[in-house]
Amino acid sequence: MVLSTPQSAWPDDPAPLAVGTAPVPAYGRASLADLLPTLVAGQGVAGYERLMAELTPADRNCVFLIDGLGWQQIKDHPDEAPYLTSLLASSRGATGQPITVGFPATTATSLASVGTGLAPGLHGLPGYMVRDPASGRLMNQLRWKPYTDPRCWQPYPTVFQRAHEAGVHTAQVSSPIFEHTPLTEIALSGGTFHGRLSAEERMDLAAEQLGAADRSLVYTYYSEVDGKGHRFGIDSDAWRGQLMYVDRLVQRLAEQLPPRSALYVTADHGMIDIPFDEESRIDFDEDWELRAGVALLGGEGRARHVYAVPGAQSDVLAVWREVLGDRFWVASREEAVAAGWFGPRVDERVTGRIGDVVAAACADVAITASVNEPNESAMVGMHGSMTATEQLVPLLEVRP
Repeated sequence: MVLSTPQSAWPDDPAPLAVGTAPVPAYGRASLADLLPTLVAGQGVAGYERLMAELTPADRNCVFLIDGLGWQQIKDHPDEAPYLTSLLASSRGATGQPITVGFPATTATSLASVGTGLAPGLHGLPGYMVRDPASGRLMNQLRWKPYTDPRCWQPYPTVFQRAHEAGVHTAQVSSPIFEHTPLTEIALSGGTFHGRLSAEERMDLAAEQLGAADRSLVYTYYSEVDGKGHRFGIDSDAWRGQLMYVDRLVQRLAEQLPPRSALYVTADHGMIDIPFDEESRIDFDEDWELRAGVALLGGEGRARHVYAVPGAQSDVLAVWREVLGDRFWVASREEAVAAGWFGPRVDERVTGRIGDVVAAACADVAITASVNEPNESAMVGMHGSMTATEQLVPLLEVRP
């Protein structure tokens, strides 16, 4: 089932959990991958289409991506985020609607979708941890461990690179720690990287770079909303403090926009708090039934890639459906690809990175791995799946 509008396909209690009931992200119409192609098409960069026709072209475009700030989190916290709340009606070209991030709803996948303008099935980062078919080992695509050649892993040019080649002034303004990472290289490179530790300095420099040319494309990023959510949960004072802070950052940037510009505030995923009880956190490392026939467990708690021992794929699929089928959409690789979970098309080089079985959480539940993933298993806030809380993010718009 492909979404006709991003919000309409998420029932409060989706059932039955057949593969076809999973709300597929709005690829090609209202997903993160459609944003930069739409913006640069409006700036006259050849080879791109205005996939989100509701966005009015601007000569100067700035994208501010706030890690972990979903649509629902803004709506639920008007007191902590008065400025962001005031912009909700501007979202997605004044339709007042959110956009979808893509599956899985996780940072590495989403940043690659933003920067390349491609869905996960093409750019090839279909999860937090996936199997490298060449080595047979799990690869963490956020931390890029174990290392593999970035350009072999993701060979497509970024939108920033192509815009820069077309004469658009292109800049990324972010923390210096991200400048030379493989993820930045394959997802966000092109033009000039400007590293600043202070978030306030980033806002000021982003506005400066936006006005540095007649046509400009600027990207800036803030991570700590996500960081506090993982550690303390989105029902914590620490998280609310970050929301208040980022609300002021957005306003600071908005008040400095040069003429003929547009600021778009978006996110890479939302977040949900998972209770610390046995019903809500299913420990794979302690569950013999789920472990049977599994060679590698990839993905993350709410979006798992399961790699079976050769010959055990159908048995693993059957068991995972039987054990988890009322709380997860559980699909074979072929079913997930055919249903469009990773986009309309999956490159051959990407197919083997996708699990033999893919499990996406529907309920407030996660599959943890206390022994092999102790840090991830201890997180309060999680994300990854296709629920509205994780998938829907804002596309707030400000013009001077």
